[in-house]
Amino acid sequence: QVQLVESGGGLVQAGGSLRLSCAASAPTLTNYIMGWFRQAPGKEREFVARINWNGGSTVYADSVKGRFTVSRDYLKKMMYLQMNSLNPEDTAVYYCAAARDYRNTGDYDYWGQGTQVTVSS
Repeated sequence: QVQLVESGGGLVQAGGSLRLSCAASAPTLTNYIMGWFRQAPGKEREFVARINWNGGSTVYADSVKGRFTVSRDYLKKMMYLQMNSLNPEDTAVYYCAAARDYRNTGDYDYWGQGTQVTVSS
């Protein structure tokens, strides 16, 4: 069982930055894929970024590439999302998620409760 808790959301002006954190409580995260998703009001949840817990390789959605950076602290079992050059379209609830067997299922098994990010124009 994996428990995920996000933090770091808030209100920021366009062009500003925020760093989200995701604390994972789990016996191990070996072989997990950890991801960030977001859901804006009236829209479906969308993928933002993911990181391979073992090797640290990353993948980004086109909409955030070059602005957002996902990273992890292997020993602390923390994942981060550094968000720069924020714009109002980035306003959403941001969720972290964990996948045990992403290569075979493509599914995320565990989700956090979300943290609100609001970007004002």
